[in-house]
Formats: sequence, C-alpha cells, structure tokens
Amino acid sequence: MERTCLAVILAAGDSTRMKSSKSKVLHPVAGRPMIAHVVEAVASAGISSVALVVGRDAEDVAKAASVAGVSIVSYLQKERLGTGHAVLAAREAIAKGYDDILVTYGDVPLQTDGPLKAARQGLADGSDVVVIGFHTDRPTGYGRLLVKDGELIAIREEKDATDAERTVTWCNSGLMAINGRKALDLLTRIGNANAKGEFYLTDLVEIARSLGGRVTAVDAPEIEMTGCNTRAELAVIERFWQERRRHQMMLSGVTMIAPETVFLSYDTVIGQDALIEQNVVFGPGAVIDSGAVIHAFSHIEGAHVSQGATVGPFARLRPGADLGTGSKVGNFCEVKNGRLGEGAKVNHLTYIGDAVIGAGSNIGAGTITCNYDGVNKSETVIGENAFIGSNSSLVAPVTIGDGAYIASGSVITANVPADALALGRARQENKPGRATLLRERALAIKAAKKAKA
Repeated sequence: MERTCLAVILAAGDSTRMKSSKSKVLHPVAGRPMIAHVVEAVASAGISSVALVVGRDAEDVAKAASVAGVSIVSYLQKERLGTGHAVLAAREAIAKGYDDILVTYGDVPLQTDGPLKAARQGLADGSDVVVIGFHTDRPTGYGRLLVKDGELIAIREEKDATDAERTVTWCNSGLMAINGRKALDLLTRIGNANAKGEFYLTDLVEIARSLGGRVTAVDAPEIEMTGCNTRAELAVIERFWQERRRHQMMLSGVTMIAPETVFLSYDTVIGQDALIEQNVVFGPGAVIDSGAVIHAFSHIEGAHVSQGATVGPFARLRPGADLGTGSKVGNFCEVKNGRLGEGAKVNHLTYIGDAVIGAGSNIGAGTITCNYDGVNKSETVIGENAFIGSNSSLVAPVTIGDGAYIASGSVITANVPADALALGRARQENKPGRATLLRERALAIKAAKKAKA
C-alpha cells in the first residue's frame, strides 16, 4: 500500500531583507513565482496534499502556489515564533493521520523531488525523523549534522559547536520529514527555552531520540537547497536555475551556441536538433519544434515555432504567434496572434497582428496589419501564395485572396480577390523646380526667426 504524505510548506516570511512590497515567495524564478517551483517539486515526489502556511499576501501566495493535481489548503501564521511554531499552524492538516509529513520552505525554489523522495524513504525504513542536509565547502553559519553509527545524533548550531564540530561540512537545510503518526506529539513537545524564546523545528532531533526514536539524514545537492532572502540571492537562484535547465536541454539534443546568453522560462519546450543562437529570451508559453532555428537577439513568448521554421535575428514573437513548417520571420519583425502557413515568409521590418497568412505567401518589408482602431481589434486574412509588396498597410478587417498581388506602398481597405492586382496609392505628380522654392522659403523663415531673436 502506498504511503500517504502531507507537505507542509512554510511561506509566511515578511520579505524584510528582500526590501519588497510583496511576499518574497511571489518573486519569480524563470517567469514563475518561486512558491510554484516548490509545489511542483513536491508534486513530483508523489505528494498531492499540501498545507501552505502563509502570512502576508496570503491570497496571492495561495493563488501562485496552485499546481495541477495538488490539493492545497492555506493556514495563516499570525505570529512569528520560530519554525516549530510555523509548522503547527497546520495542526489541523497534520492531525488527519498521514503516514509522512514533509516540511519544506517556499523560498527554496531549486529543490527537486530526489531528496524529498529519499527523506520519505527514510521514514518508510523506520526513522521517526529524517533531516535533509547538504555538503558545502562554506559551512560557516549553518547548523552541522552530527552523525554516529548511521544515525543523526544532533544538529549543532555554529555558535554552540566545538572546534572539531565546526570542521563538519554536512549542514542542515531546514527541510525535514516526520513520522506522520507521531508528528503532533513530537511537535508539541518543542519548547522555547532559548535566547529568542522561539520554537525551533531542529529540536525534533533531540526530542525524537529521547523517546527512543530513530533519526537519520539524507543528502541533497547544495545548489538545490539554496534559499532566497535578498534580491542578490534571487539573482543567484535565477542563474542556477537557468544553468540547470540549459544543460538539460543541450543533453536532450538542443544546440545552443552561447548557452550562458539564452534565458528560458519555466515551461519553455525546445525540440531535438533545434538551434538557438546567442542572446535569445524565451518568455512563458514558448514551444520550439525540432529543427527550428532561432537567430540571435530574438524574444519569444506564448508562441509556437514549427519544424524547420526560422526566427530572427532581432525578431519578437508575442502570444498567439504560430509559425508553420518551414516559415520565416526575419529581422526586426513582430508577430502577435498571427498564424503563418507552411513556407510563408515575413522577412524584415514588418508587423503582423491578428492575422492568418497562407502557405507560401511573401510579406514585403515594412508591411503593417492595421488591426486596432482604438476600440476593437480585427483580423487580416491572406491566402496562399499571395505577394504583399513592401511598405503596404493592410487595414483590417480585410481578406486577400490566394495568389493576389499587392503593389508596394499600397493602403488596402477592401477585400482583394484571388489572383488580382491591388494598388491602393495616390498617383505620383512631379512639380519641376518646386523643391528649390520650398528650400528658399524655409531658409527665409529660419533667417527671420534668427534676426528676431
């Protein structure tokens, strides 16, 4: 029978060191609130029940924590009296009788399911408490995990450690798993007879051992246990997250010419044999199919790029952009809510918004779909194998038929039938000598203004 588990996620911090007007767990990592990363890790560890301990911005934090398949109930921590006190804010949930209780933190967004599963396995193997630790060559400031004969005998805080204990490099992350059948009894035994008068979760080690229970520790990569308290630490976490995800993608068959300059979102999908050049930014909702090429300095968000399509350099795909197989969006182009058929080309200096472009059509430089009248947005539909001449303005709603030809510099305000030629520009007139007169007039006006001054 599979063991049941409740994850208690502590997310009631005040963001004091973050210097922020909002809870620190709402700050994004890879375009997603860090609390959502934590819930995702919990879900990956096979845990579907979460007790979310919140403080400021409680409703916003609960909303940001929402992940499909996870049931979340929020519990308000009204006072800040230590980690042990914070966990007991979820007393009602803990009392429901889960096999395992996993305690983690909403400001540790790099954690993955591996250490969480290992901690739960420790409970299944008979431990009453399993502490998640990490090895570091910079242990100063952390509580040390002191192990003897395979059991964790103490978590020694730096100020209380002996010189020998300070040489220990296995440190406490703060994450912990507790036998669910004993959790409430253990937690309620935590006292506050210390200098700060707070209830420390780490006291569970000593309490469980004093009652004859077994306490062990499991290891996690140091990077995964990186917590966030300041904007500087947030930037470090973002860097670690990006490095990890880029590495995963390259191992899966994605080519990145300069990976350190590519920025991914939490849900970016890139297929095998895609090529990503330098200085490319992916916002949420970007899907790049196999064999696509994203040239340098492009920005893609909420868009789909099909197999063999090319984007950029210096292109922007906004939400709703959908590029068909072998299509192209070139330099200094923007596409928003626009679908390009197979082999369609939007080569340069063009805006495509709220539009459908048929297969094989060519959109000339400087073309604009005029989709917004100040109140409503309308659609432009261009058929297959149409040719739109440079510097054309297509005033929506308008439909251009298959094989139609739009002369350069046209303003198109009416539908164009298939295979028709449309010209929407004024007849050119030449005025001999008029340029000289205009220049002389302008110079005279300039001289008069200067004399008056």
